[in-house]
Parts: sequence; structure tokens; C-alpha cells
Amino acid sequence: MTGTYNLAELFEQGVREHPDRECLVFGNRRLTYQQVTAEADALAAAFAGLGIEAGDRLAVDLPNWPEWVIALLATAKLGAVFVPLYPSLGYHELKYQLRNAEASLAVAAESLGELDYLELFEDLIGELPDLHYLITVGQEDFWYDDRVFQFSDLVTRGRRVGQVETRAGDPADTPLAMIYTSGTMGKPKGVVLTHRNLMFTARHMAETLSLTGEDRVLVSVPLFTVFGMQMVTTAFAAGGTVVLQSEFDPPEALDLIESERITVFPGVPTMFQLLMNDRSFGSRNLSTVRTGVVAGAPVSVDLVRRIRQWNDVQIAYGLTETGPTVSVTRFDDPAEMREKSVGRPIDGVEVRVADLTDGSLHGPEAVGELAVRGPNVMAGYHRMPSETKRSMTAEGFFLTGDLAIVDEDGYVTIVGRCKEMIIRGGYNVFPRELEDVLRTHPAVEDACVVGVPHEILGELICACVIPVEGAIVTGDELKDFSREQLPDYKVPDRVRFFDTFPMTGSGKVKRRELVQVVGLELSNT
Repeated sequence: MTGTYNLAELFEQGVREHPDRECLVFGNRRLTYQQVTAEADALAAAFAGLGIEAGDRLAVDLPNWPEWVIALLATAKLGAVFVPLYPSLGYHELKYQLRNAEASLAVAAESLGELDYLELFEDLIGELPDLHYLITVGQEDFWYDDRVFQFSDLVTRGRRVGQVETRAGDPADTPLAMIYTSGTMGKPKGVVLTHRNLMFTARHMAETLSLTGEDRVLVSVPLFTVFGMQMVTTAFAAGGTVVLQSEFDPPEALDLIESERITVFPGVPTMFQLLMNDRSFGSRNLSTVRTGVVAGAPVSVDLVRRIRQWNDVQIAYGLTETGPTVSVTRFDDPAEMREKSVGRPIDGVEVRVADLTDGSLHGPEAVGELAVRGPNVMAGYHRMPSETKRSMTAEGFFLTGDLAIVDEDGYVTIVGRCKEMIIRGGYNVFPRELEDVLRTHPAVEDACVVGVPHEILGELICACVIPVEGAIVTGDELKDFSREQLPDYKVPDRVRFFDTFPMTGSGKVKRRELVQVVGLELSNT
């Protein structure tokens, strides 16, 4: 596959070829490729005027809004590093990630729901010496100081300055994004991804899905995830149109599919489940939908078959560290492989399975930890050289943490997870993080968090708790306590109280037994 692997260059190529084609659609806002690049150029010029340079980290804490995409392109034009953040992060997690990233500037909504981001970030600016500027997105006309600006005002200022010299000619191996993901023991790690990492997979996905400039991609997947970012860049690689949904809502998504004549709908399995469970689904006209991607969590054969009755999706597998795509099914794959596997590696990517005891690499048909090598593999974890080294084999393969089989034809089947991670609705949740929070509650003696199967969300989070002797506490109280310190997707769905936990001879909790107990109780409710 020839051509550029630099996002700024690729987008400018699209502008030259089809300047008047719709690029971004969001509600009543419709922006052509020419209009998007004009706003991104103006924002880049304004950023440069604030002293932002190549290599600086720019944090963006927004829902799926056009400003998110424009900020990404402006960052790429400057050769800076884009740091997308989950808009529902709690104060302490947000502070940690901004500090770890050494972000010079942050773009955030003025408010979301009941959360006042302006007030939140004003507090953070005082505590983070590297964070010099806050750029807000909203409608209110606030009075700001010399460190806080409105997004629209900056774009206007940038237009007056004129187009700044961009860094579109930078090598493709310079960093484009730093995306935070939960790592070992649930601690956030900043995954550094280069232009090549992200554009290599985007261009291959565009090719796999047979995308053209006529395609209209509905992006309901959160943009702060590597999946969401990839679907935007994949659409741009094909010269297509991106229709944004601020956050996934099944009835609204169905409305958008009909009104915007969507041809490509990607999502995590939970999104497809909720969409098809909507009471109006059967009466909707979804005839324009041609294909999509289902990824982010395990998907059952039954669900794939149901989806393909109206959307001929491909199943993809990947991680943030692999930019994200490792493997994907193709339209011409055998039917069985299109249902039961996650396809074959994209061209240029090698996969092997590593022995769980000695790390040696096996050939076909063996079960082991999936290892990946190729242009999609991250540059490393930010400020974590030891963790980066531990994640790689001597041969340069990245260890995914997932158990897999690779057959003789190259098809990859994921059979489990090496670690205890819970995947709830496409989000990764590590038990240790929630356990640590629960143990700080004065009424909790001990806690063990497990995942139990769920038809729609994939897994539910169940907090198994041993209360302090004599303490009175309810499950709802512990949920509220967790919600104060963690994002909503990490809050337990169920709280089950125990007198003691089943233990191994070495003093470890038998998590499998807890899963069986909780799962049996749920099945009887």
C-alpha cells in the first residue's frame, strides 16, 4: 500500500481532490473538507500564537463533537501530540492523566450535564504547572483571563493571523497521539502512537471495508477511544463523510441512519445489541447500511448473524497498543471464519502465540498469548520504559495479554484473557482499581471484583464484599461511593456480601468460585 502515512498530508490530499464534499455532519452543522481544513488551519495558527510547538501534548476532553476532529487535525498540522481524554473522568483521574502527559493545553466543554468543566479545569490549571491554557467549547459568553479562551474565538483569531507553516512533511514515525488505557493492575498508561501506527491501520480498514468517497460513516463510538479515532481517520482515508453522534443513543442512532443515509455503522457488541433491542428497530429503513465493524469486546456467533441480517459487518480485533487493528474478517472469507474468528492479520502485521510459561513463540494451532509485530505496534508507553520493555518479546513482538489460536490459514481465534480484566459494554475494567476504592470505605473489610456474563453488556461488574464486623452498609451506598471516585463504567452493577471468601492454599481468593456463585444467583433472579 503506497501513499502517505501522515494524517495532515492525507487530509490535505483529500481537500485537494474533493474540497466541496461533506466531511463532518453534526446536527445542523455540515462542514465540507475545505471548511474543516480552514478551521483546522486557523486553530493551528492560534495554537502556534500561544507558543504551542511540535512535540507539545494537547489534551482534548470532549464528547463526539466536530471540535474534537478539528483539534485533532490542527494538532497533526503542528506536529504536536494529541491526547484524547474520557469526558467523564473524575477529578483525580483527570489530574493524573494531564500531569502524566505533561499537557501544555487542554480543550474541554464548558459543561456537560451537571458537570462544570470550566470550574474543574480552572482548579486544575493552578495545580499543574505544565498546563498553560484551557480552551472551552460552548455557547456561553464568559469573561476569561489570559489563560482561558473560547474555541470559536481562537479560530477567529487564527483566521486573522493567516495560515501557519504546518509540519505535514514530518516523518510518519513521529508521535500523533497518546491514548490512555488501563494497564497492569488497572493503572493508566499513556500509549504513544505514531502517524504511521494510526494511518497504517486506517488505510487498511478503508480497503477492507471497500470504502469510497460515497460512504457515510456514523461514528457513535466514543472518540476518546482508539476505535472511535480510527473510524474517523478511516473515513478520511477513503474521502468519505463522518456523521457524529455526541454519545450513543439507540433511537437517535436509528434516526441518523435513516435521515443521513448512513452506509457504514461501526460499534462495540453492546451498541449493536441495544440498537436491535430498540422497540422501533423492526420498522426502520436501514437499507442504506452496507457494512461496518464490530470490535472492542468478544462477539457471539448468534449476535454476528443477527447483525448481518441488516449490516454486513466485519469482526475486528485489536488493542490501543496496536493502533488498534491486528486482524479483521473479509467479505470473501469462508462463512465459518467470518463468524467464529476475528479474521486474519492485516497485510504487513505478523502474529504468533507465546507460551505462557517461558514466552517462546509457537507455530499454528497452539494456544498461547497472542503476540503482534508490525507497523501498527505502538512506539511505547509514555514515561514507562520498563513497562514498555516487559510488553515486548526479544523478537520485537508485542504481548497482548489475550489467549488465542492462530490456524494454518492465519485466522485468529481469541479464546480468553490472560489477566482478570472485565469488558463491560466495550470498556475495559480492571478489578484491582475498584477493589482498592472499595477497601477505603470504612465499612468494608475486604473486596474482590469479578465479571459475570451478561447478554447485552458482555459482562457485569460484581463487587464481592466482606463488611467490617458489626458495620451496616448497603450495596447502593457502595455504588454511590464508587461513583464519586471512578467513571460510571467502572461502578459495580451488583454488590454481593460475603462472610468469607473461598481461598487457595497460598492465600489467594478463588475468583472462579465467586464468579460461579454470583452467576448462579443472577440466573435465578
